[in-house]
Amino acid sequence: MRPRGVSGEAVARRRAQRFGILAEALCRFILRLKGYRILASRLRTKVGEIDILAERGRTLAIVEVKARPTERAAREAVTNVQWRRLQRAALWVQRGNAHLAQHRLRFDLFAVAHWRVPRHIQNVWIADHNI
Repeated sequence: MRPRGVSGEAVARRRAQRFGILAEALCRFILRLKGYRILASRLRTKVGEIDILAERGRTLAIVEVKARPTERAAREAVTNVQWRRLQRAALWVQRGNAHLAQHRLRFDLFAVAHWRVPRHIQNVWIADHNI
C-alpha cells in the first residue's frame, strides 16, 4: 500500500533508487575485498558524476554501477556518451589531484542483477584519447 497522493511511478522510482544505493554499497565492499582503496563514491564533478572512484597500485578505476533486473540489461545500460562523460570527469579529477595525475585510468562496470552476485567487468571501455 502506498501513501495517499503518491503515484505508483514515484514509488517504483524510489524503490529503484534504494536498490541502486544498496548496489553501490555492495560494490564498494567487493572492491575493498579485492584490495582497492575507495577514494570517493557518488563523486560529482562539474563535468559528470562518478559512481565509485577506486585506487589499487597505480591504477585509478572509474567504476560505473548499473543495477537492473538482469546482468545483460545492466551491461547494455551504459552508452558511449556516458563513458565519454565519465572519461571527462576522470580527467578532471586527475588534473585536480597531483598524486593521481600519473595513475593509469581504467573504466570498469559493475553489473548488478536482482538476486545475483554483482559482476565486476574490468576495462569495459577503452578511453578516447581525443577528449
